[in-house]
Amino acid sequence: EDFMCAASLDLLQAAYGRYALGAFNASNMEQVHGLFRGAERALAPVIVQFTRVMRSYAHPRMLAAMLEAAEEIYPSVVFACHHDHGDEASCAEAIASGDYNSVMIDASHHPFAENVTITRRVVEQAHAHGIAVEAELGLLQGIEDEMSVDAKEAILTDPAQAAEFVERTGCDSLAVAIGTSHGAYKFS
Repeated sequence: EDFMCAASLDLLQAAYGRYALGAFNASNMEQVHGLFRGAERALAPVIVQFTRVMRSYAHPRMLAAMLEAAEEIYPSVVFACHHDHGDEASCAEAIASGDYNSVMIDASHHPFAENVTITRRVVEQAHAHGIAVEAELGLLQGIEDEMSVDAKEAILTDPAQAAEFVERTGCDSLAVAIGTSHGAYKFS
């Protein structure tokens, strides 16, 4: 790991049952400063997340440079970097970059069998590099990157199917749809 202080799974395991671990999508320098200042003041580890769209917009090297600078400016902050809501290609790029501790493959909009196949490929690639994988099953209401899911289109995750999915894919964590909403829904 070039500039990451901790692996995502290590942070999650340390927090489990003890405290919440914040994961924050950052889009610019001001947000990175705010995130690291807050973490420093709270003496709390954080996960910095960049989405596929943000990687495309800002350029992966710019995002890496912001985190390298943040690590120098805020040396006491323990953090990991997560590629959030990626497709298979962007996950492969994030894994190859060496800048990420974990990736999220979001193939939830595909049929179950295809989601399993895609996720399994990403897991095999990521685990070969010591990178954790989050996957998604079900469709959450709300907006993420370029996809919008209406309440009537949301699909709740079946617990039995979730167990089968984790077994078949080997993913390290799973985002599930339980009736919650995420993304830009403040004014909807």
